[in-house]
Amino acid sequence: MATLSKERFITDSKGRKKAVILDIRLYQEMLEDLEDLRLLAERRNEETISLQEVEERLKARGLL
Repeated sequence: MATLSKERFITDSKGRKKAVILDIRLYQEMLEDLEDLRLLAERRNEETISLQEVEERLKARGLL
C-alpha cells in the first residue's frame, strides 16, 4: 500500500481535523485491503489444507 504522504485534512474553525482527502489510488487500495480482510474474517473457521493438497487439486484439474 502506498504511504499516506499526500493526504490533506479539512479542519473546522478551531483547527480540529474533521475529514481527510486521499489520492484516489490510495483510497482504492484501502478499499481492496478492507475487502480482503472481510473475506479473511468470513472464512476464518473454514478448514485449511496444505500447499501440497492445493497443488494436487490444481494438477488434477489441469490448472497447474
